[in-house]
Amino acid sequence: MKITPIKTRIINPPRDNIYKIIDQFCPKLVKGDVLVITSKIISIHQGRCLPVDSVKSKDKLIKRQADLFISRKKSPGQHVILTLKNNTLIPSAGIDQSNARGHYILWPEKPYQQAKKICQYLRKKFHTPKIAVIITDSHSTPLRYGVLGISIGFFGLYPLKDYRGEKDIFKKPLKSSQANIIDALAAAATLVIGESDQKTPMALIQGAKFLRFTNKTNKNDLLVPPKKDIFYPLLKTFFKKP
Repeated sequence: MKITPIKTRIINPPRDNIYKIIDQFCPKLVKGDVLVITSKIISIHQGRCLPVDSVKSKDKLIKRQADLFISRKKSPGQHVILTLKNNTLIPSAGIDQSNARGHYILWPEKPYQQAKKICQYLRKKFHTPKIAVIITDSHSTPLRYGVLGISIGFFGLYPLKDYRGEKDIFKKPLKSSQANIIDALAAAATLVIGESDQKTPMALIQGAKFLRFTNKTNKNDLLVPPKKDIFYPLLKTFFKKP
C-alpha cells in the first residue's frame, strides 16, 4: 500500500471550491484508489466559516454545534469542552482556528453525503466505479498524548473487515473480531498529510488489495449507537445536564 500526500494551493476561507481544487491538483485515479480529504477543506467548500470577531462566545458556539457536551469546568485545566458530534468523540465539536485566516471553521454538514457526491464526481471523471473517498479530521484519543486521524465521512468502501467465523493460529473460532479499515486508512493518510503548513489537504491511497468497494452508503456498518457501545458507562456522562 502506498500513501501519497497531494500538495495544493492555499485553500481560502470563508469559501472555496473543492471541485476546482480536485480538478487542478488531484492526479489521475485508477481502479482501487482512495482519495482522502481533510474535513477542513470540505467545510470551506460549504462556507462553514465564521469570522472570529463575529462570535461573542466560542463556548456557546461549541455547545450549539455539539450533539452532546460536558462543560469546560469539568475538564482538567478547563482547556476544552468535550463533545460528541456525529457519533464521534472530539473536543470543541471539531471547531478549528488553525489555517483559518481569522475564522472559526465548523465541521462540515452531512459529511457522508459530501463524500458520496465527491466520490460520484471522481468515478465519472476517471471512468471507474471502484474509487472511494474518505473525509478525515484529527481527534484526541483517551489516555494518549497527540492527535490521530479519524474518518468523519466516507463513501465507496466497506468500512470493516470481518474475521468472525475464521480461526486463530490455535484453531479457535473467532466470534467478535472485526478490523476497522476506514479509520485505519484515515489515521495513516492523516499522518502523511500533516497538521501545520504543509498545504497537503488531500492524500491518495493506492495498492490496498484488501479493500472491498461498494455503491451503497454504509455508515451504519461502522457506527455504534452510544447506548450499545462497550464504553457507554463512560459515554453516558455526556447525557447528563451540565
